[in-house]
Amino acid sequence: MTEIDSKYRLDKWLWAARFFKTRSLATTAIETGKVHVDGDRVKPAKEVRIGQVVHIRTRDFEIEVSVQALSNIRRGAPDAALLYTETSASIAKRENAKLTGEHEVAKRDRGLGRPTKRQMRDIKKFTGGAY
Repeated sequence: MTEIDSKYRLDKWLWAARFFKTRSLATTAIETGKVHVDGDRVKPAKEVRIGQVVHIRTRDFEIEVSVQALSNIRRGAPDAALLYTETSASIAKRENAKLTGEHEVAKRDRGLGRPTKRQMRDIKKFTGGAY
């Protein structure tokens, strides 16, 4: 899985490992402090080495992985999964968040809360124009 080139940028590695859809999204996440390497804030050009621990936080998930292999080339998901292993603490934290619904704070079912434009039209038809 390791390529011939000896230098691997963090933003390219995150993109190749499929944590972000584009390199620019990976770069933005690193610059805004959502990605830490070994507990330190880093820059997008930081060189990644095997054995380092990368902590990634996005709106959808929070994960901590250990770098197992290096690559600058984006491949399929099964190949990308070989680039890292998730730490046991991260797995436990994700399972706990799934049970408590920690990441579902801003989600709501359709139809709850403010009526949609279509529902407002139906309400006005039903009530005779007055709401």
